[in-house]
Amino acid sequence: MDLETSVLPDPVPINKSRLSIHSSLLTYSPQPQQTIFAPGLLLLIPRKKTGVLDDIRAASWLDAMKASSPPPKKLSIDGNKDPGSSDVDAAYHTWMLNYPSALTSFEQITHFAKGKRLALFLDYDGTLSPIVDNPDLAFMSENMRSAVKEVAQHFPTAIISGRSRDKVYEFVGLTELYYAGSHGMDIMSPVKGSGFSGHPNCIKLTDKQGKEAVLFQPASEFLPMIDEVLTSLVESTEDIKGATVENNKFCVSVHYRNVDEKDWTTIAQRVHDILKEYPRLRLSHGRKVLEVRPVIDWNKGKAVEFLLDSLGLSDCDDVLPIYVGDDRTDEDAFKVLREGNRGYGILVSAVPKESHAFFSLKEPSEVMKFLEALVTWKSSSLKIN
Repeated sequence: MDLETSVLPDPVPINKSRLSIHSSLLTYSPQPQQTIFAPGLLLLIPRKKTGVLDDIRAASWLDAMKASSPPPKKLSIDGNKDPGSSDVDAAYHTWMLNYPSALTSFEQITHFAKGKRLALFLDYDGTLSPIVDNPDLAFMSENMRSAVKEVAQHFPTAIISGRSRDKVYEFVGLTELYYAGSHGMDIMSPVKGSGFSGHPNCIKLTDKQGKEAVLFQPASEFLPMIDEVLTSLVESTEDIKGATVENNKFCVSVHYRNVDEKDWTTIAQRVHDILKEYPRLRLSHGRKVLEVRPVIDWNKGKAVEFLLDSLGLSDCDDVLPIYVGDDRTDEDAFKVLREGNRGYGILVSAVPKESHAFFSLKEPSEVMKFLEALVTWKSSSLKIN
């Protein structure tokens, strides 16, 4: 096989000393960018020569798959945590010096938020719902749904997910929110802003509630190609036990959570063999999922900027965006908020990870507590005023 498949590198690890976070946002030194942008949204990625390096690429895919799939904490025979887990706990507590809990730091967050308009952005899987073996069963709890509904009554709230927009709406089922699917490549938003009004992939329409809205799909030209790849991936992986292929409209997800680790090399090889014929598509790694996406200059960070503009909240000093997510793809949003000292990223993770986020939460249950705390804080502020 050759190396024509476009695979963007993982984010460069962040070297920083952050023993404490003050009530003002930290400054950020951007990483040097090596990607060359063509006019419009398409990226030009040089085609690489074929040869022995191809095996290295396949090996790097396998390494990335293992890295994105940390093993669960082990229990001893008597049901207690494995003694080695104390080292993991110590590492996590040390990590939290750099990424303190958004719950214990809540007073600090709200202190900075005084006099500002909050805008809330949420990932879905692993943030509002637990990560489950069957992606079709990733339901959020009724308590979480209530928390999201209440917070959306106080702040503009959007969900930005790798799922298709229709699918994440089916899971959430709340009309009070704005939805962006396919990692931000399929956005339904209000029409307050005007920054993208002349974009060819931006269409004004009426939503299901009869409200005027904007549908933005920057990768619409890729739909036939994505459908082709979807069909090929389904056929290629159907004999791999536990593998599932999910159609997320502008991207395709190959889940290997239920695949025996000895077959990970096989699934990586087959995905690679298909993608090498599509240099305008790239591969990224999530939590036990391989995601095929168009090679365009668009991600969750740009989706946040688009939604802020659509809500009439861009370029405003009195706006504080908060983004909560657990996945590598959420790092683009964390980075946007950090680079411009614009807002707070909150990483949901039970294991130490390098991140562009400011704060952390351990699991969806803590996300729910954070949302409830925001509602309580806002309600008490309204009573005082």
